[in-house]
Order: sequence, then structure tokens, then C-alpha cells
Amino acid sequence: MSEVALHQQRCVACEGGIAPLDQPALKAGLNALAECWHVDTLDQSPALSARFSFRNYYQVTAFVNAVAWIAHQENHHPDIHFGYRACTVYWTTHAASGITQNDLICAAKVDALLRTEELAP
Repeated sequence: MSEVALHQQRCVACEGGIAPLDQPALKAGLNALAECWHVDTLDQSPALSARFSFRNYYQVTAFVNAVAWIAHQENHHPDIHFGYRACTVYWTTHAASGITQNDLICAAKVDALLRTEELAP
């Protein structure tokens, strides 16, 4: 794990080949994230996921748009499922068929967003 905080790191391109994290690295990464993140399954691959609840649909869509902005900046895109007052975000690296450092970085950026914005559930 880098000495630079996860939310300050940048994702690396997946085209050259990227390996999923081993269990000790994944556990250390999860410990650096908010408690809402856990390992889940998405399309039969491991993924980091977290569910967020909000007061109304406007807050949910604002959050989804903010996560989309993070994804665009990092060129690493999550699966997002949302409805009237809740949203679930799944970070996985399809090219690696698992969870990579990129997923931890993006989850940490979502954590930072929720700490600093009025979007906090």
C-alpha cells in the first residue's frame, strides 16, 4: 500500500494487463476505506460495493453524477444501481476479473466526496 492516501492516487491503465489484489492487499485496502465498503460479486467477479441512502431522488442523482465525474477523471467506471432514495456502487476491474488498486482508489474518492459534500446521506 502506498504512503499516499488512496483518494490522492490515480488509476493506472488496464490495457497493459493488471492483476487483481491478493488477499492481504485487499484486506489492507478495505481497512483504509469507510466501513460501508465490502467484497461482493458482480457478474461472477469479485467487486467492492457499498449502498448509500439519501433523503430524496435529487440527492441520489447528484451523487450518481458525482461518481460518474470521478469515473471519467480516473478512466475507471463502476456499475451503479440507483432508485428513488438509494444507490449501490460496484467497483471491479473487468480486465483483471477482480478487485485491483484502481477499485480501491475510486472507492476512496467516493468516500472523500461524501466527507466533503452536502451529499452525505
